[in-house]
Amino acid sequence: MITGKDKFELFNNFKTFAESYGYIVKDIKEISYGLQFDLSLNKKNGVIRIYEGKKGVRFDFSQLKDSDFLSTIESLISSNGQIEVTKSPTTKANKTTKATKSSKPPLSSEEFPEEIIGIDESGKGDYFGPLVIAGVFVSKGNVEYLKQIGVMDSKKLSDKQIAELSVKIKKLCPYTIVTIGNKKYNELYDKINNLNKLLAWGHARAIENLIEKTACQFALSDQFGDEGLIKKALLDKGKTITLYQRHKAEEIISVAAASILARNEFVSRLTILSNEYKLKLPKGASTQTVQAAKQFVFEHGKQELINIAKLHFKTTGQL
Repeated sequence: MITGKDKFELFNNFKTFAESYGYIVKDIKEISYGLQFDLSLNKKNGVIRIYEGKKGVRFDFSQLKDSDFLSTIESLISSNGQIEVTKSPTTKANKTTKATKSSKPPLSSEEFPEEIIGIDESGKGDYFGPLVIAGVFVSKGNVEYLKQIGVMDSKKLSDKQIAELSVKIKKLCPYTIVTIGNKKYNELYDKINNLNKLLAWGHARAIENLIEKTACQFALSDQFGDEGLIKKALLDKGKTITLYQRHKAEEIISVAAASILARNEFVSRLTILSNEYKLKLPKGASTQTVQAAKQFVFEHGKQELINIAKLHFKTTGQL
């Protein structure tokens, strides 16, 4: 979750998070009661403000005039927790932006089919290790059991709990795991140059794998970027499914189960890499990560980073 006690802490936390996804933050300056800065990615950019008042600190996106860019930024932030924002005003009802649509309350579990494929990923915010996308098909008869054994969003569980639950989920539910190793990840990112499109490609592969196993025609994933990205990445058979997307989709049991399998696979792969190179590779993208990367480069050379890290992260530039 992106939080901060004051405008400076919230800005620094957001800056670290955004830059890990390749965004450029510049032209930071103080304004009345807050801060203002420019955020850009590829050829899109806009001004974001952070205000500090009696009710705390908040983001102001009213200066972002590009509705697609605004939607992407809000999706990026909401994937790490809800924050208070001020949106860009809309003109007419028939010109409602995607960002305004995304402000609606998320669909509840009762609004989805009882039997559905849940998709989630792990590793997108971690400098070291692969990107892992998992899919789990949850049938009507399995929902209560999954709840009883403690299946929930993997971010609320320890690595030990995740490992134990993964075994139980795999025994009970049809599943698939798509792992994009670091070398392949870097090749794809260089080609696609967009994390959301790369995520959509992985989600689509997981959905297609489970369609083959279950013939299920419904899938649910977290909302990120343009809603059509996953649909565009699906092949012919996958295009026949009904795809739902929802912010905080991990609240739904099928996606929660997928988040557990994805995180367990990511942690396992990261451990294998640590053992292979005899160096503890930390999760996330922190100061500790930078120090580990510098040690790795000292021992193995910068050219070897392609096999263990996501090179588009800001961390690479700090080496």
